[in-house]
Amino acid sequence: QVQLVESGGGLVQAGGSLRLSCAASGSIRSISAMSWYRQAPGKQRELVADITTAGRANYADSVKGRFTISRDTAKNTVYLQMNSLNAEDTAVYYCKQVISPLNRGSNYYTSYWGQGTQVTVSS
Repeated sequence: QVQLVESGGGLVQAGGSLRLSCAASGSIRSISAMSWYRQAPGKQRELVADITTAGRANYADSVKGRFTISRDTAKNTVYLQMNSLNAEDTAVYYCKQVISPLNRGSNYYTSYWGQGTQVTVSS
């Protein structure tokens, strides 16, 4: 079994910062891409940022210059540093990791999701 556990959400004032973490554990052979998504009330889930195994990052236009995604391969963990937060960033944030589990072939990868963590920015 593979499990993703997120942490770091909470309530912050506009202009403040938060750092989200998402750690994968269990029967893991290897991990490919790691991503952060968010879903605001009444809206569809949207990609915030993703990062490849080589460390190449991609960001939604709405967070460029404010958010930074990073990964620690040894810890199977992806981070999202969020600065200059505003009310539009309020959402449930989900991490996703594309993982090859030990109980499948080495070429098999599938997506695993975290449980979600609430980020609320007060104006």
